[in-house]
Amino acid sequence: QVQLVESGGGLVQAGGSLRLSCAASGGTFSVYAMGWFRQAPGKEREFVAGISRSGGDIYADSVKGRFTISRDNAKKTVALQMNSLKPEDTAVYSCAATMASRTFVVPTSTRGYDFWGQGTQVTVSS
Repeated sequence: QVQLVESGGGLVQAGGSLRLSCAASGGTFSVYAMGWFRQAPGKEREFVAGISRSGGDIYADSVKGRFTISRDNAKKTVALQMNSLKPEDTAVYSCAATMASRTFVVPTSTRGYDFWGQGTQVTVSS
């Protein structure tokens, strides 16, 4: 079983950047596909970005070209670099993990993940 802790959230002006990090403990990090999700007030949790065991990445259309997900298996971390932030990016961001049997698999649904962090707040002011 893996435990996940996010960090790096905060308040930023529109057009600015933030880098979120998710640290994992327990389990063998390299066998997990990792994802970032976000939930804004009154809205459902939505997929933001995911990265496979082999490093393949996938993004929601709303963040493509602005956000970049990466992983460091040696440090057991996954990061989300967020550039050109918009007020609509305001949400609680959570990382998630699932043990992936295939190296290229990246779930994009919340149902595809077994382990979740507590989340970190990102607020983008206009």
